[in-house]
Amino acid sequence: MLNKSCTRRKLTRKEQRDLDIEITFMEGVVHRDPKFLEAWRVLSDDYSRRGKLEEGLKADEQLAKMQPDDPAVLYNLACSYSLSKHLDEAIAALTLAVARGFTDFKWLMKDPDLLNLRKEPMFKKHLLKLGTFQTDTP
Repeated sequence: MLNKSCTRRKLTRKEQRDLDIEITFMEGVVHRDPKFLEAWRVLSDDYSRRGKLEEGLKADEQLAKMQPDDPAVLYNLACSYSLSKHLDEAIAALTLAVARGFTDFKWLMKDPDLLNLRKEPMFKKHLLKLGTFQTDTP
């Protein structure tokens, strides 16, 4: 599920329209069934792909409430917080993701969604406290 990256190529008008249709449909699905996990996942990704970062963050927060122990859900929440420049929340979500089993530190260090977070001095300092990766990672 680590496919949140919203720094993908620019969408064509047709892709934007198709994405808007899917978003509208999925919003209707979660309105009728707020516990439909897969619909929330699709919404989270679609909002991010469409550049609707605050909506994507809300979807990720909902997913984290529904699956508080899923490291991928928590990692994606950290990405959404980073993209929305909520850096303290991003650190907290990332810390929890690691505590719940997230281990792909190579991706973490190059994931474009975490760029805002990696720019902060507190980022490496905090993750080093967890003893999760080498300090020589770029």
